[in-house]
Amino acid sequence: MEILELQKIANEVRKGIVTSVHSAKAGHPGGSLSAADILTYLYFEEMNVNPQDDKNPDRDRFVLSKGHAAPALYSVLAHRGYFPVEDLVTLRHIGSYLQGHPDMKNIPGVDMSTGSLGQGVSAAVGMAIAGKLDNKDYTVYALLGDGEIQEGQVWEAAMLAGHRKLDNLVVIVDNNGLQIDGNIADVNSPYPIDKKFEAFNFEVINLEDGNDMAQIAEAIKKAKAVVGKPAAIIAKTVKGKGVSFMENQAGWHGVAPNDEQYAAAMAELENGGIA
Repeated sequence: MEILELQKIANEVRKGIVTSVHSAKAGHPGGSLSAADILTYLYFEEMNVNPQDDKNPDRDRFVLSKGHAAPALYSVLAHRGYFPVEDLVTLRHIGSYLQGHPDMKNIPGVDMSTGSLGQGVSAAVGMAIAGKLDNKDYTVYALLGDGEIQEGQVWEAAMLAGHRKLDNLVVIVDNNGLQIDGNIADVNSPYPIDKKFEAFNFEVINLEDGNDMAQIAEAIKKAKAVVGKPAAIIAKTVKGKGVSFMENQAGWHGVAPNDEQYAAAMAELENGGIA
């Protein structure tokens, strides 16, 4: 798929994120918007998945370890054809299958229920080990938040992944620099992130702009070529990317836009789509 087409899809994904969070009057727009481009590239270009056969044992797996960014995953899955885009407005509503965090039992296309930070990447490591034991050639992708990697469980999982030489595992850190309490460097600095993963025997790819499709493509290509060890992509992104008044603002970590802000955000995304 052409880069421009992927960018257009990512813009539609962002509209879905903003629409669903506004409808729910709750959710996490900032970290969902920062991850929209990476998720779009994975689901529309890279991963071996099929919405009509979403339990195929040979499919690639994706684990949203930063489960609070569920609006991004739901929007990508909907636009990829796993369920109707119209259902995005039911996010977090009573009776809706689109819960506040991913639910593998009720949401088509979700490979792991996540939300408790650190646990998703641990599950992804287990999936990668299972792939090795079953002689499958699928790849497991796990997306982590940079605030999430303050969790000790992340590094226990990384230790095992490196020890088991899981070259069928690609860990991506959404390094937007902000968490619910502010700048990650001020709250509990995880830097240098790349050196930490290297210490756990990962091949590290530093992605300068994790919102740039061409750079994402190159980073994924490098990660897939790694043999004998897991890969970690440290992706510098912009929290709230695509909605100017949300960009680089920690306050938009877990706040829904009101009607006026929603209208402004959607107008901006409409113009972005035209551009």
